[in-house]
Amino acid sequence: QVLDDSTDETTAVAQARVDYHRQRGVDIVLLRRGERTGFKAGALADGLAQATGEYIAIFDADFCPARDFLRRTIPYFLHRPRLGMVQARWGHLDADYSPLTRAQALALDGHFAIEQTARNRSGLLMNFNGSGGIWRRECITASGGWQADTLCEDLDLSYRAQLAGWECLYLPRVEVPAEVPPQITAFKRQQARWAQGSVQTLRKLAGPLLRSDRLDWAQKTMGLLHLSSYLAHPLMVLLLLVTLPLLTLPGGGTPALGWAGVALGLTGLGPPSLYAVSQWALYPDWRRRFGIFPLLAVIGVGIAWSDTRAVWRGLTRWGGDFARTPKFRLERRGDRWTESRYRLPPGDIVGEVALTAYALATVYAAAVTGNGGLIPFLLLYAVAFGTMAVLGLTGR
Repeated sequence: QVLDDSTDETTAVAQARVDYHRQRGVDIVLLRRGERTGFKAGALADGLAQATGEYIAIFDADFCPARDFLRRTIPYFLHRPRLGMVQARWGHLDADYSPLTRAQALALDGHFAIEQTARNRSGLLMNFNGSGGIWRRECITASGGWQADTLCEDLDLSYRAQLAGWECLYLPRVEVPAEVPPQITAFKRQQARWAQGSVQTLRKLAGPLLRSDRLDWAQKTMGLLHLSSYLAHPLMVLLLLVTLPLLTLPGGGTPALGWAGVALGLTGLGPPSLYAVSQWALYPDWRRRFGIFPLLAVIGVGIAWSDTRAVWRGLTRWGGDFARTPKFRLERRGDRWTESRYRLPPGDIVGEVALTAYALATVYAAAVTGNGGLIPFLLLYAVAFGTMAVLGLTGR
């Protein structure tokens, strides 16, 4: 099946390829809907209703699975009757296209090489990543099917399935490469959708998770931390906002805030360590990849404002518009996307500009009150939000 909700010439292109393969004996069909009810979850539900197989492999349009993908994944289902889902590791088709794509590839490597591996091997709850995996049809239907009340239908179904007693398996040695967005506006859109959907899933399933008789307290605790991971971004913004008032209060120039900076520095060693180990685990030339770490830190902080807004939407409403991430088929470094009709227009940068100015004012306050230990972290805020503002303004 090719699930197509597009409204442009994509349908004609997809239909031509479907016809090409059908003429060569492939059992393939293009499925279109009259309206995008439920967005991706709705399309998957409609596709499932017309599918005939016992196992449902799912790939977004930019994913390129190897020819032996099914041979390397299906056998696990045959010997484990309660195995509901198998997830493969995402690779990156355009990782070397630009510094931005390299930084995103590094972030995804940390998730797939370390987080997913650790969760699965430790018996903790893990998630389907929306693409590059296979579901047992019975598991989907028994767990309530694809539901559109969150923007992370993959995360939602994964947790509902595990709460119902189904198992999930992660295969780090099975790689399915895909495209990471080369445009900062597209990256922010993708991250905001994940942030909103994750928080909606937290609201939806925190209660059932805590009440579950199938899970121990370690599984429940780590599950809640997993679902609430995007809450880190509003906390990052809050940390910046409260620093300036604290510095200007009587006694704000005490060394206490400087020691807080030291504590932040120590806790800040965790993410770089995770990403470093992921590169060591995946690539023979892992040392040369460390140069992109500073940019990853910049964009990781820089998306805090847009993700904070997304978290608020996730806390205050269900569902929402599934804003797709544009794909550009970047196969070589010389390929260009800036003239593509799918390029997104410049985004709203008012929040990033305001936070850049606020961070610089806080740097000055830290300097004059003797809290120099905070300055490196405040400068990171200023550089991160400033970078997002510039890239967003130029549409890069």
